[in-house]
Amino acid sequence: MLTYKGYTGHVELDAEAGLFHGEVLDTRDVITFQGTSIEELTQAFHDSIDDYLEFCQQRGEEPDKPFFGRLMLRVPPPLHRKVYAQAKKEGKSLNQWILDRLKEASWTRAPGARGAGPHLPAARRYDRSAATSGDRHVDDCWERA
Repeated sequence: MLTYKGYTGHVELDAEAGLFHGEVLDTRDVITFQGTSIEELTQAFHDSIDDYLEFCQQRGEEPDKPFFGRLMLRVPPPLHRKVYAQAKKEGKSLNQWILDRLKEASWTRAPGARGAGPHLPAARRYDRSAATSGDRHVDDCWERA
């Protein structure tokens, strides 16, 4: 795992190709990087984050921030009471009960979709390896959801 400016990158080794490749975790945007050494990989990770942040700034868009696993929401007291009672009835903490419901809801199918599986929005993508060396223009490898 690599971390930089609040973003975390997951790294895998492709022994056959002789390189490391990675992806930034916990964002809706897909940000990738690669290198043939730890030093090159780390620099590519930093460059990918910096380029992504610069790209968003140039477009006047807010960059996607990593998800930290905390979700704060306001619930009307009667609903809060009912949810708490249901969690206790099932022998679960309120947090676990809500987490279970969110997991169930995230695996619903899109209208008209075939087969089982999650309905996920189209990912936004920034792939550093798709940009040419030294080229700061990355519009061709960026897809907006």
